[in-house]
Amino acid sequence: MHTCRTLLVDAFTDEPLSGNAAGVVPAADDLSADQMQAIARELSVSETAFFVESEEADRRVRYFTPTTEVDLCGHATIASHVHLYEAGDIEPGTHTLETNVGVLDIDVTDDGTVWMTQDDPEIETVDLEYDRLGDALGIDPAALRDVGEDLPLAVSSTGFPVLVVPVNFLSHVGSADPDMDALVELGEEVGALGIYVFTFDAVEAESTLHGRMFAPAVGIPEDPVTGTASGAVGAYLRAFGAFEDEDGNGDENESGNEKSDGFPDELRLEQGHFVDRPGYVRVQVDDEAVRVGGRATTALDGDLVVPDAEDDDIIEA
Repeated sequence: MHTCRTLLVDAFTDEPLSGNAAGVVPAADDLSADQMQAIARELSVSETAFFVESEEADRRVRYFTPTTEVDLCGHATIASHVHLYEAGDIEPGTHTLETNVGVLDIDVTDDGTVWMTQDDPEIETVDLEYDRLGDALGIDPAALRDVGEDLPLAVSSTGFPVLVVPVNFLSHVGSADPDMDALVELGEEVGALGIYVFTFDAVEAESTLHGRMFAPAVGIPEDPVTGTASGAVGAYLRAFGAFEDEDGNGDENESGNEKSDGFPDELRLEQGHFVDRPGYVRVQVDDEAVRVGGRATTALDGDLVVPDAEDDDIIEA
């Protein structure tokens, strides 16, 4: 047996016990993949980030849900880099992070906000029956058809593929009662690991939209506030001209100048209110990149007892 330092850091919030909790293991070089999976299962938060040395970047990270390894996780990246900054391990500026989808840039500002540049977006529309999708989500199919006339169903990925589902009103998003088995089946058909439902009818006036994210395929029934999916949704909104007027013209930005593509300089995505963990994700999308940013706060910092790697019967239980 040995111990490793393990933290729970709440991402996309300044308030402990809100936002999205991420496990963070800042020194995981001596851990096997089985041990990482066991720790993630023990912490039982949506994702845990394990940091190891890298030959290609400043550091390498592996992400595990309670049931499996995933290629990318936005909120755990934000949470872990806020911890590294507050611990004095990194300075403000740009840092490189090796992930399973490649080396990404992580920017830390002087006020402790962390920005993550995600993978290049890949977006593909899908053909699903609204009745079937509504039944799977526990949402009236009419609430999906209403918005579907302007915004299609599509799988969008900036490292983690999600099925993006627009909904007309917040009440329908909030009362969703998903059939998790049905969502897994739908995701497998369209090549998505999660289902992100959203509405422009947000809780707070300054928010762009309100979203909920279901990812039972990777062991997360509902992810409170999700960074990677937020980037994918931002890319989706830009791809389908969500902020263009009927003539295809752009909206005005804060300075009163019309942007050529109508897309805001920054989006504010709210999430987590219906699971009592509200949080807010900042999203920037342009021709060059998709960036997701936010703050975080540490809720728990301690040592976790881990079985030695040769104790396979314990690790794999």
